[in-house]
Amino acid sequence: MEETEAEEQRQFSHRQRLKAAVHYTVGCLCNEVALDKQVQFNKQTVAAIAEVTFRQCENFAKDLEMFARHAKRSTVTTEDVKLLARRSNSLLKYITEKNEEIAQLNLERKAKKKRKPEDESSHSGEPDAEVVDSES
Repeated sequence: MEETEAEEQRQFSHRQRLKAAVHYTVGCLCNEVALDKQVQFNKQTVAAIAEVTFRQCENFAKDLEMFARHAKRSTVTTEDVKLLARRSNSLLKYITEKNEEIAQLNLERKAKKKRKPEDESSHSGEPDAEVVDSES
């Protein structure tokens, strides 16, 4: 019983810290907009925007979990995120572009890793397997 209460308290504390972080970030964004557009946001407005943002993030997380589960996966993928963003063309385009950039960077890193052992073996005159063995 005490373990359950301790876990609930831990989850509540974690949730409160997340909410505070969202509130802080929303406040910073509102300050930027206020400076840029010469408008003011009162504290209640910032708090309301933060609360709506937090609830929307919770909904997004639940939807992403359900998309992955529907696909019989335990991991959320970028395809799930694209599905979530499907109603916003600009957001979907942004996510797709960023995903392609990340995929390209990953391919370049893999290519560099493959070339590195080849370069080392060509300098030493040893086969790749021996180079790998000597590095470990």
